[in-house]
Amino acid sequence: MKLYHHPLSGHSHRAALFVSLLGIPAELVEVDLKAGAHKSPEFLEKNPFGQVPVLEDDGVVISDSNAILVYLAKKTGRTDLLPEDAKGAAAVQRWLSVAAGEIAYGPAAARLITVFGAKYNPDEVIARAHTILAKLEKQLADRDFLTGDKLTIADVAIYSYVARAPEGNVDLSDYPAVNAFLRRIEALPGFVPFVQTPVGLAAAA
Repeated sequence: MKLYHHPLSGHSHRAALFVSLLGIPAELVEVDLKAGAHKSPEFLEKNPFGQVPVLEDDGVVISDSNAILVYLAKKTGRTDLLPEDAKGAAAVQRWLSVAAGEIAYGPAAARLITVFGAKYNPDEVIARAHTILAKLEKQLADRDFLTGDKLTIADVAIYSYVARAPEGNVDLSDYPAVNAFLRRIEALPGFVPFVQTPVGLAAAA
């Protein structure tokens, strides 16, 4: 199994974290985004969208970080991490959609400005980040994880960009339940940290 990734990509970390939590042996292959390796013909054959991460597993190629989470949970039969019942599966899918939507356009976008020089409006994306963080805080006020008391792939999908939100000048200090959630993820056997970049609020930490 190979996971094509970049160490500063939260989407890549999401996939690499899950591989490690599952204890699956996988070769991490770094894709040189700065050199444009993700736009090379060879890489575009793996993922026509030209994005990391990409998982290769015995001839099966999966792109998109959330799709990789689903694939690995299904492949390993981990119904605790991706429930089979309709209600449980829908609850997880709801937060996968948040990871691809509100998280991507909030804390992830804010971090893209400081880490990669993306041309977003800082005030706008930071405001979006606080909107979704307030919703996460409410969701986590009476539970350990997003869908209840047990870890699912929803939690893995949310973790990376929320944990590094301060790099995008998004202050997490007003969200005690979110911070407690992050610490729970970090205490899991097999946890691997997401590379810290000394930018934004993280530079003063």
